[in-house]
Amino acid sequence: MMKQSHKQTSVNHRREDEISTSTQSYSPKMLKHPRSIPYIFKEQRLLFILVGILIGSAFFIFQPTLSRLNPSTHSSISTSIYHRHQDPASGSLRFASKGSFPGRVPAAIGKKRRRIVVTGGAGFVGSHLVDKLISRGDEVIVIDNFFTGRKDNLAHLFGNPRFELIRHDVVDPILLEVDQIYHLACPASPVHYKYNPIKTIKTNVMGTLNMLGLAKRVGARFLLTSTSEVYGDPLEHPQKETYWGNVNPIGERSCYDEGKRTAETLAMDYNRGADVEVRIARIFNTYGPRMCLDDGRVVSNFVAQAIRKQPMTVYGDGKQTRSFQYVSDLVDGLVALMEGEHVGPFNLGNPGEFTMLELAEVVKETIDSSATVEFKPNTADDPHKRKPDISKAKELLNWEPKISLRDGLPLMVNDFRNRILEGDEGKGL
Repeated sequence: MMKQSHKQTSVNHRREDEISTSTQSYSPKMLKHPRSIPYIFKEQRLLFILVGILIGSAFFIFQPTLSRLNPSTHSSISTSIYHRHQDPASGSLRFASKGSFPGRVPAAIGKKRRRIVVTGGAGFVGSHLVDKLISRGDEVIVIDNFFTGRKDNLAHLFGNPRFELIRHDVVDPILLEVDQIYHLACPASPVHYKYNPIKTIKTNVMGTLNMLGLAKRVGARFLLTSTSEVYGDPLEHPQKETYWGNVNPIGERSCYDEGKRTAETLAMDYNRGADVEVRIARIFNTYGPRMCLDDGRVVSNFVAQAIRKQPMTVYGDGKQTRSFQYVSDLVDGLVALMEGEHVGPFNLGNPGEFTMLELAEVVKETIDSSATVEFKPNTADDPHKRKPDISKAKELLNWEPKISLRDGLPLMVNDFRNRILEGDEGKGL
């Protein structure tokens, strides 16, 4: 009996050892330490690996050569299905299958749609620029803090899938993926840029730095809208782009004048030092619909005052001169500059020159022949003469303004009259 129990115990021990051994042989932990090197050398596995590498290398080496020797295979397949057709009217490329009518290539295939940022795009000039970009098929992102811009200027685009509006201040960085940047963000009228001069120069310097940094990061082309104010109270007339200006660096207008000069410096430094594609436009006096009704600029002041039956305010003796371009001409110039291959700077303005008293007469002819003029002391650092030399833009951009003051002013007057009658005293850059 004792012998049987001993035998049974020994048998049980052997079974437990077998079970533990079999369990260890199939344990996942054993897989963590494979004997990789001996495994490769067994059964000629290394030879098969080397042969596979050689076959793959030979395929990638000889495949391009074979394609060059027999290119007709691919072309015959494509030409047997489609043939090209050049539309003589539009110049666009069409493809048609044999035995069918020609069909237009889908936009996504024929042309890459660009994503474009417009800072200050809710303002006067910016909103007109956005309209043009949207109308030609681009995707447009508007960045605006609405200090001077208005949502009403863009309300007609809110349902467009290619339009996006972001409330953001360019003084703070922003991350986007875009192809082009139109940098318009900055108060442009004396009333607005003098209201907070520190904010104005921060927008010109820090805002431009942030947008240039974005352009560098994503490889976008960058266009800076500078100003004729960089010439200050000019001693050269008319002003060419080579003229360095006559600017008061510590005056009331310096936050804007010197801010834009600094922005031009930053743009050129990024162009030379970081290979950023930049374009610089120096914008002269511009007028048109969506301007602010009371922004301190002479055209909007005269028009708004004449419509309200108020005296038109002339500062100084009224003999200082300005040149006025219609907003659509400016937008065409900005797009031509962005799409061109020249950095600039370029003067964008209408060389037609008017004294303030002559402008008042044109406004009277357009709105109310009984309108009167009121003289007040001139403002500080107000330029005596301002007229652009646009020969460079004519030659290199094939651009020049088309709309005269007498043709463009009625279009602006209609917009102002509607807004004043509706009680819309909103602002617009």
